[in-house]
Amino acid sequence: MTNAQGPESYLNLTAVDPDGDKIGSVGQVYVNDESGVPDWITVNTGLFGMRENFVPLQGSRIEGENLVLPFGKDVVKDAPDVADASHLDVDESQELYSYYQQYLTGGFTGRTTTNTDYVSTGTDRDYVGTGAVDTGVRSEGYDTSGPTTDDAMTRSEEQLKVGTQQVEAGRARLRKYVVTEQQTVTVPVSHEEVRIEREAITDENRGDAYSGPEISEEEHEVVLHAERPVVATEAVAVERVRLGTETVTEQQNVTGEVRKEQIELEDGVETVRGTVDPTNKR
Repeated sequence: MTNAQGPESYLNLTAVDPDGDKIGSVGQVYVNDESGVPDWITVNTGLFGMRENFVPLQGSRIEGENLVLPFGKDVVKDAPDVADASHLDVDESQELYSYYQQYLTGGFTGRTTTNTDYVSTGTDRDYVGTGAVDTGVRSEGYDTSGPTTDDAMTRSEEQLKVGTQQVEAGRARLRKYVVTEQQTVTVPVSHEEVRIEREAITDENRGDAYSGPEISEEEHEVVLHAERPVVATEAVAVERVRLGTETVTEQQNVTGEVRKEQIELEDGVETVRGTVDPTNKR
């Protein structure tokens, strides 16, 4: 059951689905021309909340800072678009009612062929607009001249609100693998070679010289030695490697569409569009 609330009660609320998941923020509130009771809102969805989707208030309820809608986010995002967000005419409201009818348990109650006026959020807008059909009764607000308002008109415009969102842009992974390569190392090696050493007969070696037979055959053998390179491997730690991140800031251009209001002067002779010069009627 929809809470019986004034338009201001819905401003700055967060629209959520029945499970409490966020759909978007409440942008505008629309009141019935005849009853003055809010029956439609817009919900800002999409990137940076740049898109407005119309949602009926029937079946909704306010819980703290949230407006719990009887619809899921996909239902709201797929709702029919309305060309002029300042007013809902009969055909537009009928199309929206027909769309939401299939998702709302028990169907809609009350009139479905009504004109609905626009009410701002109080942040970007400040007024209640008039319906497509003038009923002779104007809603109370700040942007219509009458007994309940002042004599000034407020001109508003939308501004881009750009923020940043942390997203995963990629992944980096350290992987260690084994490769085989050839290395050449110079190693000094030594070996023994044979040489003949001769010495003369002296008194010191004379005894050894005459100790054998006078004439004979004889062999002497010497073992020669040589060094050969021996190759072995040993695993040693050479460095530590880890992944780190650094933040790099760059400039990116963001483009979006914004709406703004223009004020024109009608003096019975001609219509002057654009900025109205208060010192000149034209």
